[in-house]
Amino acid sequence: MPKPEYEFHEPTDQPWEPAGAPGFFQKILSKDSETGDYTRLARMEPGTDTSELGTFTHDFWEEVFIIRGSLTDLRLGGRFEAGFYACRPPGMPHGPYRSDEGILMFETRYGFLGKASD
Repeated sequence: MPKPEYEFHEPTDQPWEPAGAPGFFQKILSKDSETGDYTRLARMEPGTDTSELGTFTHDFWEEVFIIRGSLTDLRLGGRFEAGFYACRPPGMPHGPYRSDEGILMFETRYGFLGKASD
């Protein structure tokens, strides 16, 4: 089924769930169960560090907009804060990250090359 139709609402019925590293959480806002495409909020608590996961690559497109807070890309040595945007094609390396103050991001993920998984 394609992503569901939602009018403006507060997505309080979607829970925050762990998303990889300790202190990293996601809230799925909408998902297409056939393609795996989804939109989510992602957040890191202050002090979260994803170094143990290494550098990330995905088999899908990922777009990220930082709503508040900041993170440091440990591979690039750059710090990115509210208002920054990234568009990553499949296979683009990124991370690992650390967020000293915490961060909230809006993300879309689409164009999965294989069967999608959460």
